[in-house]
Amino acid sequence: MKRPAGFIWLIAALCLPAASLANVERSPRPMSRPGFSATTPVAVAPTRAATTPETTPGLGTREAIRIAALAPEASRRPASRPTSLRAGASSSARGLSASGNVEFDRWRTTFRARALREGISARVFDTAFSGVTPDPEILQREAHQPEFSRPIWAYLDSAVSQSRIDNGQRMLREYRTTLEAIEARFGVEREVVVAVWGLESSYGQLRGRNPIIRSLSTLAISSRRADFYEEQLIGALRIIQSGDVDARHMVGSWAGAMGHTQFIPTSYLEYAVDFRGDGRRDIWSDDPTDALASTAAYLSRHGWQRGQPWGVEVRIPSNFNPRLANTSRDVGEWTRLGVTPQRGQTLPRSGEATLLFPAGSNGPALLAFQNFRVIKRYNNADAYAIAIGHLADRMRGAGDFVGSWPRDDRPLSRDEREELQRLLSRAGHYEGDIDGRVGSGTLSAVRDWQAQNGLAPDGYVSLALLQRMRR
Repeated sequence: MKRPAGFIWLIAALCLPAASLANVERSPRPMSRPGFSATTPVAVAPTRAATTPETTPGLGTREAIRIAALAPEASRRPASRPTSLRAGASSSARGLSASGNVEFDRWRTTFRARALREGISARVFDTAFSGVTPDPEILQREAHQPEFSRPIWAYLDSAVSQSRIDNGQRMLREYRTTLEAIEARFGVEREVVVAVWGLESSYGQLRGRNPIIRSLSTLAISSRRADFYEEQLIGALRIIQSGDVDARHMVGSWAGAMGHTQFIPTSYLEYAVDFRGDGRRDIWSDDPTDALASTAAYLSRHGWQRGQPWGVEVRIPSNFNPRLANTSRDVGEWTRLGVTPQRGQTLPRSGEATLLFPAGSNGPALLAFQNFRVIKRYNNADAYAIAIGHLADRMRGAGDFVGSWPRDDRPLSRDEREELQRLLSRAGHYEGDIDGRVGSGTLSAVRDWQAQNGLAPDGYVSLALLQRMRR
């Protein structure tokens, strides 16, 4: 999960602010993932062949994207770590047989020494790595990751589809007793826990069948974030050594996320719980109890406030200062500024809230509270947090957003986002890399440019904005 626990890493399908395109950089559940901002379209990875009727994006590329976002950008492989995966002469890592790939075997020998230094027994390591070879499918995915993007409204159409709402309500009924007990213990509303379950694995249907040791080993030797994947491998070996699961049954997404709510190994070690009381924290079985409880534990540990909203859709007065977008203040101050709840909603009497325009000032406006920030610890993307909160609300019987999404907009391509950054740089607003990644620095620069040029500084990146900047 999101190190925060959260849970499928990368779905891109979930594969999203104020930009027209956001990367779904989810943490292998729970962890802090850099990610979408509420005002940006969602970058989505291709779906896997096995999708659900809910059109849930696959765990594949999305996870990889999400996971990749968790790993430090500056991560570099040591010189001893191979930079390619050519087949070659065999070499062995002590008692382990050669894989048929000389680079992999050389890395494995070095990594084995590290694992043993960090307390992994030789028996556990050798058993876990017995017969492990690089996964050619993962190598291909790593080498050819196409770029897909979807605006936030298209993302929400899928993430909070009617079928997903209906299936979530069915899960609430089917697991009512278990969910009541989890809510009583951890103080996290059952609808929120079930919403995470729904987005992360389509209520357990898409947990992943890839052997985690093989997946992480392949990523450790082929990815530029090798250090991150090695850390997850050490975590996976610790889980095996603890007896919670053996290597054969430790399966998950190709990017390394595991179980019903897609925990990465290090998040599992820190937050997973044995709610069934059978001596194992089992997030892999068909019984979702431990996984759901672990998700609740994760959210609770990060400051979930029971009984408080994640966010409230609001109306903005016509004379409102758009510079207040993406700023935080007490709900009482927002009220004094004329911000009022949309029909059918109420604002809490107190608490700090951030004003968000997920699709710019022409789309719905939200006040986001502490629980919104907690959800982002599971997956650091505004769009993901909005989807979780909105799905939970819909399962309770709430209606759709009142405000209209600007559905005629489209996300910018990578070339267009790079052009946007160059124009911002020439105007003296942006000093970051020209990499086409719309993060906080780019969004701040966009707001500065908008304010300087008489536009509402909502930070929303769109084709119309780029065309205006080209003049």
